[in-house]
Amino acid sequence: MSKIKRAIISVSNKKGIAEFAKELNAMGIEILSTGGTAKTLRDAGIPVKDVSEYTGFPEMLDGRVKTLHPKIHGGLLSRRSNPKDMEEIKKHGINTIDMVVVNLYPFEETISKPGVTFEEAIENIDIGGPTMLRSASKNFQDVAVIVDPSDYDKIVDEMKNLNGDLSYRTKLELAKKVFRHTSRYDTVIANYLTAIIEKKK
Repeated sequence: MSKIKRAIISVSNKKGIAEFAKELNAMGIEILSTGGTAKTLRDAGIPVKDVSEYTGFPEMLDGRVKTLHPKIHGGLLSRRSNPKDMEEIKKHGINTIDMVVVNLYPFEETISKPGVTFEEAIENIDIGGPTMLRSASKNFQDVAVIVDPSDYDKIVDEMKNLNGDLSYRTKLELAKKVFRHTSRYDTVIANYLTAIIEKKK
């Protein structure tokens, strides 16, 4: 029986994601997904449940709100060893989510394009992705969080060796990687906005 039972996958960079998801599916892991990622996985023949079906709430505001929901973040932040947490999520019909596979809207790539508008740049500031990454990383003891496609193969190998789980050390390393990634992501956005302000002076 897999220790990791449910994963949410929502990626901008889809390199290797179908192959990784196939491995997860083969281990009996339920996959939740959104938009283009869900389509990519379905096209590869992988069973997927849409996040909107899972939460019972549709995507809205042109996709700005998809994963910002208690059924997602309650599932990520609940401490499995805390009876009160587990009782509370059960009361609200929330299931645990044990893995997050997310990479972010390509903000840096977008602003490097010639002629990109301010509005285009703003729409490529990811909100739901960093929020899920941070929730999962805060609760890394219980949730594996993957932001880098180059990690997929070694994660699959370790899960196969540990009966569908990952070690504490690996989960901690992955969480550290996430906070470094989101810190850099926010810094790029802050620098871009600073440059816009300077131009307007």
